[in-house]
Amino acid sequence: MTWKEILDIQRSWTKVNSKELRMSQEDAIELYHNAPLHELMQAAHKRRMAMNDSGIVTFLVDRNINYTNVCTINCQFCSFYRPPGHEETYTQSFDEISNRITELELIGGSRILMQGGVNPEIKFEWYEELLSHLRINHPTIDLDCFSPIEIEGISEVSGLSTLEVLSRLKKCGMHGLPGGGAEMLVDSVRSDISPKKGAPENWLRIMEEAQSLNLTTSATNVIGFGETFSDRVEHLSRIRDLQDSSLSQYGIGFTSFIAWPVQLESNTFGKRNRGSNKLTLGAGPTEYLRHIAISRLFLDSIEHIQASWPTMGVEIAQMALLCGADDAGSTMMEENVVSASGTSKISASELELQKTIIRAGFTPMRRDSDYLQLDTDIIKELQRTLPSPIPLQ
Repeated sequence: MTWKEILDIQRSWTKVNSKELRMSQEDAIELYHNAPLHELMQAAHKRRMAMNDSGIVTFLVDRNINYTNVCTINCQFCSFYRPPGHEETYTQSFDEISNRITELELIGGSRILMQGGVNPEIKFEWYEELLSHLRINHPTIDLDCFSPIEIEGISEVSGLSTLEVLSRLKKCGMHGLPGGGAEMLVDSVRSDISPKKGAPENWLRIMEEAQSLNLTTSATNVIGFGETFSDRVEHLSRIRDLQDSSLSQYGIGFTSFIAWPVQLESNTFGKRNRGSNKLTLGAGPTEYLRHIAISRLFLDSIEHIQASWPTMGVEIAQMALLCGADDAGSTMMEENVVSASGTSKISASELELQKTIIRAGFTPMRRDSDYLQLDTDIIKELQRTLPSPIPLQ
């Protein structure tokens, strides 16, 4: 089919006929190659409006905590990690982490996203004691911690299965397993950018185990490694297949999908390929918006698509709200991983996200990490005083 025929079919999608009109991998590749961006954005926006409350865009008040920068995986696109023994390594104490959460509580935050590296020097009991300490001292904060790659590393150090690691961490207070470390779930791409990282099947298996335990999970994707459109669609297809399986078996799957372009300014991957004629690296605003739109159309069983302001900037994230995304991400308070690779904006205030959402023509709504809406007090006043929103298409 042509891109026009594909979009005509997708515009007739409803939740009732979602499987009947499901987009194929071949259709998605055709859209990547040939669909005009404005028509693609309009179709994705129509889908987003059919899937979610059409007047609302959600956001989260949270904090990223990178508890250690020690890592043995050595991903070539990561500027954050330090190998064991390096003079710049750190692992935060329980009190340091707790103090950061207290600062979040003071502004009404509801979640921490705590991730680090694969640190072989940390015993499994340390993770259990940390989570127990945080759960006792911060009972209202959702603890979304680690990543499948970290769980795999903890499993290797402890000798426990990844399922047992997840089960025990959940008993200690872990609320969710974030989707970090997916990047591209394609063997050929992954073996180039992260040769020491586990295979795509490992990431998918650990996510399925987390979902079987009713942990909150999200799916992620990093683009711009020189991958093909077929590679991007393979990643999306693997995410969609797992979503279908987990929803069928456990009644729970990924809450959301988040994609962003790789940052290349100050890491090995960017320096290695700078000036190369072999790869087209990175992804600019147009490519990012195209990817968000196709993701919204393809991932018909994942309810939420998140815009990425840390890598693309608030203005492009605002445009993503008009091409498939229904969530503006989170305030973060601090960010150390992506920022180490080149981005300069590492936090956004709640007011800034609210204004961004209102100017796109939506009502901002604070949420928790399970996408339960938490009403805010100042939205109506903001809507009254801000300029007219971007007209919806």
